[in-house]
Amino acid sequence: MHDRHPARPHSIAAVTLCVITALAGCSTVEVRSFENTGSTNVDSAYVATDADFSKYTRLLVDDMGIFFPSTVALTDAEQSRIRQIFRDTFSARLAGYEYTREPGPGMLQVSATLIDLRESTYADIPNMRRELRDAARPGSLLFLMELKDSGTGATLARAGDSQSAPRFAAGDTDWTAVEAAAQHWAALFRNFLDQNLGN
Repeated sequence: MHDRHPARPHSIAAVTLCVITALAGCSTVEVRSFENTGSTNVDSAYVATDADFSKYTRLLVDDMGIFFPSTVALTDAEQSRIRQIFRDTFSARLAGYEYTREPGPGMLQVSATLIDLRESTYADIPNMRRELRDAARPGSLLFLMELKDSGTGATLARAGDSQSAPRFAAGDTDWTAVEAAAQHWAALFRNFLDQNLGN
């Protein structure tokens, strides 16, 4: 699998999205208490019981991670195009919110990962970090969003969504579907911000 995590972008792209119209969280990595929101907007949404999103005024955005099966040989240029689509889409949707790549106080760290396991093999799975293995289902494409306190690194929420599943293939990616998926997840994330952060 290809795990590309370039320097953080200028958008919540990657962010993404999945998200989060109703985040709620479960974590097998931290000893914390999480609750499932039972949202119908995304496949899974978990939030820490002690999470207080109202105290965050800015977003610290990581670049989107991408995990493709070893059988999907997308070029670096194609992966860069995917990230650019998400950056542009989320940037447009986040008008009015302050976001940055530089750490600072009062920031909510946003990390998104696109996980394509539709053509994966057993050999691909060990290359994923544990949180991704726990969230993704074999045979599916998942957009996973994680929100953390930028100061402590504590996970506050994690949400995953598979409602959009564009085709990725070297030289034959469905770019229109990629753009539609980015729009879908960006809208979910904007809804979450409007409901939980001070704009």
